[in-house]
Amino acid sequence: MKIYVSTILTLLMFFGCKEDSVKTGVDYAYFGGEIINPSSKFVILEKAEQKTDTIRLDGRNRFIFKIDSLQKGLYTFRHGGEYQLILLEPEDSVLFRLNTLEFDESLVYTGKGSKKNNYFINEFLENEKEEKYILKLCQLKPEAYQERIDSLKEQKLEKLAHFNKKYNGSELFRKIAHANIDYSYYSSKEVYPFGHYGKNKGGFLKSLPKDFYSYRKNINYNDTFFKHYHNYHAFLRHNFNTISLEAHAKHAKNKAFHWSSLCYNLDRLHLIDSLVTDADIKDELLYHYTIKYISMSNNEKNNSIVLKSYIDKTTNEKSKIMMTNYANSLKRLESGSTLPSFQVLDFNSNEFEINDLIKSPTVVSFWSHIYYDHFKKSYYKIKELRKKYPEVKFITINIDDIGVERPKQTLKDCRFNCDDQYLFKNPKESKRTLAIYPMTKTIILDQDQKIVNSNSNIFSHNFEQQILGLLNK
Repeated sequence: MKIYVSTILTLLMFFGCKEDSVKTGVDYAYFGGEIINPSSKFVILEKAEQKTDTIRLDGRNRFIFKIDSLQKGLYTFRHGGEYQLILLEPEDSVLFRLNTLEFDESLVYTGKGSKKNNYFINEFLENEKEEKYILKLCQLKPEAYQERIDSLKEQKLEKLAHFNKKYNGSELFRKIAHANIDYSYYSSKEVYPFGHYGKNKGGFLKSLPKDFYSYRKNINYNDTFFKHYHNYHAFLRHNFNTISLEAHAKHAKNKAFHWSSLCYNLDRLHLIDSLVTDADIKDELLYHYTIKYISMSNNEKNNSIVLKSYIDKTTNEKSKIMMTNYANSLKRLESGSTLPSFQVLDFNSNEFEINDLIKSPTVVSFWSHIYYDHFKKSYYKIKELRKKYPEVKFITINIDDIGVERPKQTLKDCRFNCDDQYLFKNPKESKRTLAIYPMTKTIILDQDQKIVNSNSNIFSHNFEQQILGLLNK
Protein backbone atom coordinates (compact mmCIF):
# COMPACT_ATOMS: atom_id res chain seq x y z
CA MET A 1 0.00 0.00 0.00
CA LYS A 2 2.88 2.40 0.79
CA ILE A 3 4.29 2.03 -2.74
CA TYR A 4 0.85 2.47 -4.22
CA VAL A 5 0.11 5.60 -2.19
CA SER A 6 3.46 7.26 -2.84
CA THR A 7 3.21 6.60 -6.59
CA ILE A 8 -0.29 8.00 -6.83
CA LEU A 9 0.57 11.05 -4.75
CA THR A 10 3.59 11.78 -6.96
CA LEU A 11 1.38 11.66 -10.04
CA LEU A 12 -1.23 13.88 -8.40
CA MET A 13 1.39 16.46 -7.47
CA PHE A 14 2.79 16.45 -11.02
CA PHE A 15 -0.56 16.88 -12.73
CA GLY A 16 -1.73 19.33 -10.08
CA CYS A 17 1.29 21.61 -10.61
CA LYS A 18 0.93 21.37 -14.37
CA GLU A 19 -2.70 22.45 -14.30
CA ASP A 20 -2.10 25.18 -11.71
CA SER A 21 0.49 26.76 -13.99
CA VAL A 22 -2.19 27.55 -16.55
CA LYS A 23 -5.19 27.85 -14.26
CA THR A 24 -5.61 30.36 -11.45
CA GLY A 25 -8.65 29.03 -9.60
CA VAL A 26 -8.40 25.41 -8.47
CA ASP A 27 -11.81 23.74 -8.48
CA TYR A 28 -10.97 20.06 -8.54
CA ALA A 29 -9.92 17.27 -6.18
CA TYR A 30 -8.75 13.69 -6.46
CA PHE A 31 -10.36 10.81 -4.62
CA GLY A 32 -9.07 7.25 -4.67
CA GLY A 33 -8.40 4.17 -2.65
CA GLU A 34 -8.06 0.43 -2.22
CA ILE A 35 -10.74 -1.94 -0.93
CA ILE A 36 -9.90 -5.27 0.68
CA ASN A 37 -12.60 -7.97 0.30
CA PRO A 38 -14.76 -5.85 -2.01
CA SER A 39 -18.42 -6.81 -2.22
CA SER A 40 -18.84 -5.24 -5.67
CA LYS A 41 -16.69 -3.76 -8.42
CA PHE A 42 -17.85 -0.21 -7.83
CA VAL A 43 -17.55 2.74 -5.48
CA ILE A 44 -20.32 5.33 -5.63
CA LEU A 45 -19.51 8.96 -4.82
CA GLU A 46 -22.34 11.43 -4.30
CA LYS A 47 -23.04 14.84 -2.84
CA ALA A 48 -26.59 15.28 -1.56
CA GLU A 49 -29.07 15.27 -4.45
CA GLN A 50 -26.42 16.36 -6.93
CA LYS A 51 -24.46 14.31 -9.44
CA THR A 52 -23.64 10.74 -8.52
CA ASP A 53 -20.46 9.16 -9.90
CA THR A 54 -20.06 5.39 -10.20
CA ILE A 55 -16.36 4.52 -10.14
CA ARG A 56 -15.11 1.09 -11.19
CA LEU A 57 -12.38 -0.71 -9.25
CA ASP A 58 -9.44 -1.99 -11.27
CA GLY A 59 -8.01 -5.53 -11.17
CA ARG A 60 -6.29 -4.79 -7.85
CA ASN A 61 -9.47 -3.38 -6.30
CA ARG A 62 -8.14 0.17 -6.49
CA PHE A 63 -9.31 3.37 -8.14
CA ILE A 64 -8.42 7.02 -8.63
CA PHE A 65 -10.99 9.60 -9.65
CA LYS A 66 -10.75 13.31 -10.48
CA ILE A 67 -13.69 15.49 -9.43
CA ASP A 68 -13.95 18.46 -11.77
CA SER A 69 -15.88 21.61 -10.86
CA LEU A 70 -15.70 20.54 -7.23
CA GLN A 71 -18.30 21.89 -4.86
CA LYS A 72 -16.50 21.76 -1.55
CA GLY A 73 -18.30 20.04 1.28
CA LEU A 74 -19.38 16.66 2.59
CA TYR A 75 -19.56 13.79 0.10
CA THR A 76 -20.77 10.25 0.65
CA PHE A 77 -18.92 7.28 -0.77
CA ARG A 78 -20.70 3.92 -0.82
CA HIS A 79 -19.60 0.37 -1.40
CA GLY A 80 -21.67 -2.78 -1.05
CA GLY A 81 -24.33 -1.23 1.18
CA GLU A 82 -21.86 0.44 3.55
CA TYR A 83 -21.11 4.14 3.41
CA GLN A 84 -19.04 6.86 5.03
CA LEU A 85 -18.76 10.64 4.71
CA ILE A 86 -15.70 12.46 3.44
CA LEU A 87 -14.91 16.20 3.41
CA LEU A 88 -13.47 17.34 0.07
CA GLU A 89 -12.09 20.79 -0.66
CA PRO A 90 -10.18 22.22 -3.65
CA GLU A 91 -6.70 20.73 -4.19
CA ASP A 92 -7.42 17.69 -2.00
CA SER A 93 -6.03 14.37 -3.15
CA VAL A 94 -7.47 11.92 -0.64
CA LEU A 95 -6.82 8.20 -0.75
CA PHE A 96 -8.27 5.59 1.57
CA ARG A 97 -7.76 1.96 2.39
CA LEU A 98 -10.38 -0.24 4.05
CA ASN A 99 -11.43 -3.82 4.61
CA THR A 100 -15.15 -4.41 4.10
CA LEU A 101 -15.19 -6.93 6.96
CA GLU A 102 -14.43 -4.04 9.35
CA PHE A 103 -15.58 -1.13 7.19
CA ASP A 104 -15.38 1.86 9.56
CA GLU A 105 -12.75 0.41 11.91
CA SER A 106 -10.25 -0.28 9.11
CA LEU A 107 -10.78 2.98 7.20
CA VAL A 108 -7.59 5.08 6.96
CA TYR A 109 -6.92 8.11 4.75
CA THR A 110 -3.66 9.32 3.23
CA GLY A 111 -2.72 12.21 0.96
CA LYS A 112 -3.56 15.89 0.96
CA GLY A 113 -6.81 16.37 2.86
CA SER A 114 -6.37 13.16 4.84
CA LYS A 115 -5.71 14.77 8.25
CA LYS A 116 -9.20 16.27 8.57
CA ASN A 117 -10.87 13.07 7.35
CA ASN A 118 -8.87 10.87 9.72
CA TYR A 119 -9.94 13.28 12.47
CA PHE A 120 -13.59 12.72 11.51
CA ILE A 121 -13.40 8.93 11.24
CA ASN A 122 -11.59 8.66 14.57
CA GLU A 123 -14.21 10.91 16.13
CA PHE A 124 -16.96 8.75 14.61
CA LEU A 125 -15.49 5.59 16.17
CA GLU A 126 -14.95 7.31 19.53
CA ASN A 127 -18.56 8.51 19.53
CA GLU A 128 -19.77 4.92 19.02
CA LYS A 129 -17.90 3.92 22.20
CA GLU A 130 -19.09 7.04 24.01
CA GLU A 131 -22.74 6.19 23.35
CA LYS A 132 -22.40 3.06 25.53
CA TYR A 133 -20.65 5.08 28.23
CA ILE A 134 -23.42 7.70 28.15
CA LEU A 135 -26.03 5.03 28.85
CA LYS A 136 -24.16 4.11 32.03
CA LEU A 137 -23.95 7.77 33.06
CA CYS A 138 -27.72 8.09 32.63
CA GLN A 139 -28.19 6.52 36.07
CA LEU A 140 -26.61 9.58 37.69
CA LYS A 141 -28.66 12.42 39.14
CA PRO A 142 -29.18 15.42 36.81
CA GLU A 143 -26.44 17.63 38.31
CA ALA A 144 -23.82 14.86 38.22
CA TYR A 145 -24.87 13.81 34.73
CA GLN A 146 -24.62 17.40 33.50
CA GLU A 147 -21.12 17.69 34.96
CA ARG A 148 -19.91 14.52 33.24
CA ILE A 149 -21.20 15.33 29.76
CA ASP A 150 -19.95 18.93 30.07
CA SER A 151 -16.51 17.47 30.80
CA LEU A 152 -16.70 15.19 27.74
CA LYS A 153 -17.62 18.14 25.55
CA GLU A 154 -14.76 20.24 26.91
CA GLN A 155 -12.27 17.45 26.16
CA LYS A 156 -13.50 17.33 22.56
CA LEU A 157 -13.20 21.11 22.19
CA GLU A 158 -9.64 20.99 23.50
CA LYS A 159 -8.76 18.21 21.07
CA LEU A 160 -10.25 20.21 18.18
CA ALA A 161 -8.36 23.35 19.23
CA HIS A 162 -5.11 21.35 19.27
CA PHE A 163 -5.86 19.96 15.79
CA ASN A 164 -6.62 23.40 14.37
CA LYS A 165 -3.47 24.86 15.90
CA LYS A 166 -1.33 22.08 14.43
CA TYR A 167 -2.94 21.74 11.00
CA ASN A 168 -4.79 25.06 10.54
CA GLY A 169 -8.17 23.50 9.72
CA SER A 170 -10.27 25.33 7.13
CA GLU A 171 -13.36 27.31 8.03
CA LEU A 172 -15.53 24.54 6.57
CA PHE A 173 -13.74 21.89 8.63
CA ARG A 174 -14.20 23.95 11.80
CA LYS A 175 -17.90 24.40 11.09
CA ILE A 176 -18.48 20.66 10.70
CA ALA A 177 -16.22 19.69 13.62
CA HIS A 178 -17.97 22.10 16.00
CA ALA A 179 -21.38 20.87 14.83
CA ASN A 180 -20.27 17.28 15.54
CA ILE A 181 -19.40 18.19 19.11
CA ASP A 182 -22.59 20.18 19.64
CA TYR A 183 -24.96 17.57 18.20
CA SER A 184 -23.26 14.79 20.16
CA TYR A 185 -23.66 16.84 23.34
CA TYR A 186 -27.29 17.67 22.57
CA SER A 187 -28.03 13.98 21.90
CA SER A 188 -26.58 13.12 25.32
CA LYS A 189 -29.10 15.53 26.85
CA GLU A 190 -32.03 14.12 24.89
CA VAL A 191 -31.38 10.44 25.72
CA TYR A 192 -31.03 11.09 29.45
CA PRO A 193 -34.71 10.64 30.49
CA PHE A 194 -34.97 7.38 28.55
CA GLY A 195 -31.71 5.94 29.87
CA HIS A 196 -32.47 6.85 33.48
CA TYR A 197 -33.99 4.08 35.59
CA GLY A 198 -37.72 4.10 36.35
CA LYS A 199 -40.83 3.69 34.19
CA ASN A 200 -42.37 7.13 34.80
CA LYS A 201 -40.34 8.89 32.12
CA GLY A 202 -42.75 11.79 31.84
CA GLY A 203 -42.54 12.50 35.57
CA PHE A 204 -38.74 12.33 35.52
CA LEU A 205 -38.63 14.70 32.56
CA LYS A 206 -40.67 17.28 34.48
CA SER A 207 -38.26 17.05 37.43
CA LEU A 208 -35.19 18.14 35.41
CA PRO A 209 -33.70 21.61 35.98
CA LYS A 210 -35.52 24.27 33.98
CA ASP A 211 -32.41 25.15 31.95
CA PHE A 212 -31.52 21.52 31.15
CA TYR A 213 -32.75 21.92 27.56
CA SER A 214 -32.00 25.63 27.16
CA TYR A 215 -30.08 24.99 23.91
CA ARG A 216 -33.31 23.99 22.18
CA LYS A 217 -34.18 27.60 21.40
CA ASN A 218 -31.37 27.50 18.81
CA ILE A 219 -32.39 24.25 17.13
CA ASN A 220 -32.77 24.40 13.36
CA TYR A 221 -35.13 21.60 12.34
CA ASN A 222 -34.54 22.40 8.67
CA ASP A 223 -30.77 22.69 8.40
CA THR A 224 -30.13 22.15 4.70
CA PHE A 225 -26.35 22.10 5.15
CA PHE A 226 -26.41 19.17 7.59
CA LYS A 227 -29.54 17.49 6.25
CA HIS A 228 -27.61 14.43 5.03
CA TYR A 229 -25.26 14.27 8.00
CA HIS A 230 -25.46 11.38 10.49
CA ASN A 231 -24.92 13.37 13.71
CA TYR A 232 -27.63 15.86 12.79
CA HIS A 233 -30.15 13.13 12.04
CA ALA A 234 -29.21 11.22 15.19
CA PHE A 235 -29.81 14.34 17.25
CA LEU A 236 -33.17 15.02 15.58
CA ARG A 237 -34.33 11.48 16.35
CA HIS A 238 -33.32 11.79 20.01
CA ASN A 239 -34.91 15.22 20.23
CA PHE A 240 -38.24 14.11 18.77
CA ASN A 241 -38.27 11.17 21.17
CA THR A 242 -38.01 13.56 24.10
CA ILE A 243 -40.32 16.37 23.01
CA SER A 244 -42.91 13.75 22.05
CA LEU A 245 -42.63 12.35 25.56
CA GLU A 246 -43.30 15.84 26.92
CA ALA A 247 -46.41 16.15 24.76
CA HIS A 248 -47.53 12.60 25.51
CA ALA A 249 -47.13 12.99 29.29
CA LYS A 250 -49.67 15.84 29.31
CA HIS A 251 -52.53 13.56 28.31
CA ALA A 252 -51.29 10.02 29.05
CA LYS A 253 -53.34 8.28 31.72
CA ASN A 254 -50.73 5.58 32.35
CA LYS A 255 -47.60 7.02 33.99
CA ALA A 256 -45.46 4.06 32.89
CA PHE A 257 -43.92 4.81 29.50
CA HIS A 258 -44.01 2.30 26.64
CA TRP A 259 -42.27 2.79 23.30
CA SER A 260 -45.10 0.83 21.68
CA SER A 261 -47.77 3.30 22.84
CA LEU A 262 -49.97 4.22 19.87
CA CYS A 263 -50.68 7.64 21.34
CA TYR A 264 -46.98 8.41 21.86
CA ASN A 265 -46.08 7.37 18.31
CA LEU A 266 -48.88 9.46 16.82
CA ASP A 267 -47.73 12.44 18.93
CA ARG A 268 -44.24 12.03 17.50
CA LEU A 269 -45.41 11.93 13.87
CA HIS A 270 -47.53 15.02 14.53
CA LEU A 271 -44.59 16.97 16.00
CA ILE A 272 -42.36 16.07 13.05
CA ASP A 273 -45.06 17.29 10.69
CA SER A 274 -45.43 20.51 12.70
CA LEU A 275 -41.76 21.43 13.14
CA VAL A 276 -40.03 20.18 9.99
CA THR A 277 -40.70 21.83 6.65
CA ASP A 278 -37.77 20.52 4.61
CA ALA A 279 -39.24 17.64 2.60
CA ASP A 280 -36.13 15.42 2.76
CA ILE A 281 -35.61 15.77 6.51
CA LYS A 282 -39.31 15.33 7.23
CA ASP A 283 -39.68 12.22 5.07
CA GLU A 284 -36.60 10.57 6.56
CA LEU A 285 -37.90 11.09 10.10
CA LEU A 286 -41.47 10.04 9.31
CA TYR A 287 -40.28 6.95 7.44
CA HIS A 288 -37.85 5.95 10.20
CA TYR A 289 -40.41 6.09 12.99
CA THR A 290 -43.25 4.56 11.00
CA ILE A 291 -41.36 1.49 9.79
CA LYS A 292 -39.85 1.04 13.24
CA TYR A 293 -43.30 1.04 14.85
CA ILE A 294 -44.95 -1.22 12.28
CA SER A 295 -42.05 -3.70 12.31
CA MET A 296 -42.27 -4.13 16.09
CA SER A 297 -46.04 -4.20 16.46
CA ASN A 298 -48.29 -7.22 16.11
CA ASN A 299 -51.44 -5.11 16.36
CA GLU A 300 -52.86 -4.81 12.84
CA LYS A 301 -55.39 -2.13 13.82
CA ASN A 302 -52.74 0.13 15.37
CA ASN A 303 -50.43 -0.46 12.43
CA SER A 304 -53.17 0.75 10.07
CA ILE A 305 -53.66 3.91 12.14
CA VAL A 306 -49.94 4.71 12.16
CA LEU A 307 -49.66 3.94 8.44
CA LYS A 308 -52.54 6.33 7.66
CA SER A 309 -50.91 9.06 9.76
CA TYR A 310 -47.66 8.57 7.86
CA ILE A 311 -49.32 8.65 4.43
CA ASP A 312 -51.21 11.83 5.36
CA LYS A 313 -47.98 13.61 6.30
CA THR A 314 -45.29 12.52 3.86
CA THR A 315 -45.06 13.98 0.36
CA ASN A 316 -42.80 11.23 -0.94
CA GLU A 317 -44.99 9.08 -3.19
CA LYS A 318 -42.36 6.36 -3.58
CA SER A 319 -42.03 6.05 0.20
CA LYS A 320 -45.82 5.79 0.55
CA ILE A 321 -45.86 2.80 -1.81
CA MET A 322 -42.88 1.14 -0.08
CA MET A 323 -44.39 1.56 3.38
CA THR A 324 -47.79 0.27 2.26
CA ASN A 325 -46.17 -2.76 0.61
CA TYR A 326 -44.17 -3.41 3.76
CA ALA A 327 -47.28 -3.29 5.93
CA ASN A 328 -49.11 -5.62 3.54
CA SER A 329 -46.20 -8.07 3.62
CA LEU A 330 -46.39 -8.16 7.41
CA LYS A 331 -50.10 -9.01 7.22
CA ARG A 332 -49.25 -12.08 5.14
CA LEU A 333 -46.84 -13.18 7.87
CA GLU A 334 -49.36 -13.33 10.70
CA SER A 335 -49.25 -16.19 13.20
CA GLY A 336 -50.99 -19.27 11.84
CA SER A 337 -50.24 -18.39 8.21
CA THR A 338 -48.16 -20.59 5.96
CA LEU A 339 -44.72 -19.22 5.19
CA PRO A 340 -44.81 -17.64 1.68
CA SER A 341 -42.97 -19.57 -0.98
CA PHE A 342 -39.52 -18.44 -2.14
CA GLN A 343 -36.41 -20.09 -3.54
CA VAL A 344 -33.06 -20.40 -1.80
CA LEU A 345 -29.64 -21.68 -2.85
CA ASP A 346 -27.13 -23.59 -0.78
CA PHE A 347 -23.43 -22.84 -1.16
CA ASN A 348 -23.07 -25.51 -3.84
CA SER A 349 -25.68 -23.61 -5.90
CA ASN A 350 -28.37 -26.24 -5.35
CA GLU A 351 -31.85 -24.73 -5.45
CA PHE A 352 -34.63 -25.39 -2.90
CA GLU A 353 -38.14 -24.17 -2.19
CA ILE A 354 -38.00 -22.95 1.40
CA ASN A 355 -40.94 -25.00 2.65
CA ASP A 356 -39.31 -28.21 1.41
CA LEU A 357 -36.61 -27.60 4.04
CA ILE A 358 -39.07 -27.30 6.92
CA LYS A 359 -39.97 -30.73 8.33
CA SER A 360 -39.67 -29.94 12.04
CA PRO A 361 -39.91 -26.89 14.32
CA THR A 362 -37.72 -24.33 12.54
CA VAL A 363 -36.12 -20.95 13.20
CA VAL A 364 -35.21 -18.80 10.18
CA SER A 365 -32.82 -15.89 10.67
CA PHE A 366 -30.92 -13.62 8.27
CA TRP A 367 -27.55 -11.97 7.81
CA SER A 368 -25.82 -9.46 5.60
CA HIS A 369 -22.27 -8.26 5.07
CA ILE A 370 -23.55 -4.76 5.86
CA TYR A 371 -24.14 -5.89 9.45
CA TYR A 372 -20.99 -7.92 9.89
CA ASP A 373 -20.91 -7.81 13.71
CA HIS A 374 -24.51 -9.04 13.81
CA PHE A 375 -23.55 -11.88 11.44
CA LYS A 376 -20.77 -13.13 13.72
CA LYS A 377 -22.77 -12.79 16.93
CA SER A 378 -25.73 -14.54 15.33
CA TYR A 379 -23.61 -17.49 14.23
CA TYR A 380 -22.29 -18.11 17.73
CA LYS A 381 -25.74 -17.61 19.27
CA ILE A 382 -27.32 -20.11 16.89
CA LYS A 383 -24.49 -22.56 17.52
CA GLU A 384 -25.31 -22.34 21.23
CA LEU A 385 -29.06 -22.74 20.61
CA ARG A 386 -28.54 -25.79 18.39
CA LYS A 387 -26.84 -27.62 21.26
CA LYS A 388 -29.64 -26.74 23.69
CA TYR A 389 -32.50 -27.50 21.29
CA PRO A 390 -31.48 -30.31 18.90
CA GLU A 391 -35.17 -30.84 17.99
CA VAL A 392 -35.22 -27.41 16.31
CA LYS A 393 -33.83 -26.75 12.83
CA PHE A 394 -32.00 -23.42 12.51
CA ILE A 395 -31.87 -22.03 8.97
CA THR A 396 -29.77 -18.94 8.22
CA ILE A 397 -30.15 -16.97 4.98
CA ASN A 398 -27.80 -14.38 3.49
CA ILE A 399 -29.87 -11.54 1.99
CA ASP A 400 -27.15 -9.84 -0.12
CA ASP A 401 -27.52 -9.72 -3.88
CA ILE A 402 -23.85 -10.59 -4.58
CA GLY A 403 -23.92 -14.23 -5.70
CA VAL A 404 -22.74 -17.38 -3.95
CA GLU A 405 -18.97 -16.98 -3.77
CA ARG A 406 -18.66 -13.89 -1.54
CA PRO A 407 -20.91 -15.16 1.32
CA LYS A 408 -19.29 -18.60 0.99
CA GLN A 409 -15.84 -17.05 1.32
CA THR A 410 -16.95 -15.01 4.32
CA LEU A 411 -18.09 -18.18 6.11
CA LYS A 412 -14.80 -19.84 5.19
CA ASP A 413 -12.72 -16.86 6.42
CA CYS A 414 -14.56 -16.98 9.76
CA ARG A 415 -14.19 -20.77 9.91
CA PHE A 416 -17.95 -21.16 10.02
CA ASN A 417 -19.54 -24.23 8.48
CA CYS A 418 -22.25 -24.04 5.84
CA ASP A 419 -24.76 -26.37 7.50
CA ASP A 420 -28.29 -25.04 6.95
CA GLN A 421 -26.81 -21.89 5.42
CA TYR A 422 -28.54 -20.50 2.31
CA LEU A 423 -28.98 -17.37 0.25
CA PHE A 424 -31.94 -15.98 -1.64
CA LYS A 425 -32.19 -16.87 -5.31
CA ASN A 426 -34.10 -13.61 -5.86
CA PRO A 427 -32.95 -11.31 -3.01
CA LYS A 428 -34.99 -8.22 -3.86
CA GLU A 429 -38.28 -10.10 -4.24
CA SER A 430 -37.69 -12.36 -1.22
CA LYS A 431 -36.74 -9.49 1.09
CA ARG A 432 -39.95 -7.73 0.14
CA THR A 433 -42.01 -10.90 0.65
CA LEU A 434 -40.58 -11.47 4.13
CA ALA A 435 -40.49 -7.78 5.12
CA ILE A 436 -36.95 -8.13 6.45
CA TYR A 437 -36.57 -5.19 8.78
CA PRO A 438 -34.81 -4.92 11.15
CA MET A 439 -31.84 -7.22 10.50
CA THR A 440 -32.52 -9.08 13.76
CA LYS A 441 -35.86 -10.30 12.39
CA THR A 442 -36.33 -14.01 13.07
CA ILE A 443 -39.20 -16.24 11.96
CA ILE A 444 -40.32 -19.19 14.09
CA LEU A 445 -42.25 -22.00 12.34
CA ASP A 446 -43.84 -25.23 13.45
CA GLN A 447 -43.38 -28.59 11.74
CA ASP A 448 -46.36 -27.86 9.46
CA GLN A 449 -44.67 -24.75 8.01
CA LYS A 450 -47.08 -22.52 9.92
CA ILE A 451 -45.79 -19.22 11.30
CA VAL A 452 -45.64 -19.10 15.09
CA ASN A 453 -43.90 -15.72 15.27
CA SER A 454 -42.69 -13.71 12.26
CA ASN A 455 -41.10 -10.95 14.30
CA SER A 456 -38.89 -12.66 16.85
CA ASN A 457 -35.23 -12.05 17.71
CA ILE A 458 -32.70 -14.68 18.76
CA PHE A 459 -31.14 -12.15 21.15
CA SER A 460 -34.36 -11.18 22.94
CA HIS A 461 -34.69 -12.11 26.62
CA ASN A 462 -37.73 -14.32 25.99
CA PHE A 463 -36.58 -16.07 22.81
CA GLU A 464 -35.91 -19.39 24.52
CA GLN A 465 -39.34 -19.23 26.14
CA GLN A 466 -40.78 -18.97 22.62
CA ILE A 467 -38.77 -22.02 21.57
CA LEU A 468 -40.01 -24.01 24.57
CA GLY A 469 -43.58 -22.95 23.78
CA LEU A 470 -43.09 -24.18 20.22
CA LEU A 471 -41.78 -27.57 21.38
CA ASN A 472 -44.59 -28.03 23.90
CA LYS A 473 -47.41 -27.37 21.40
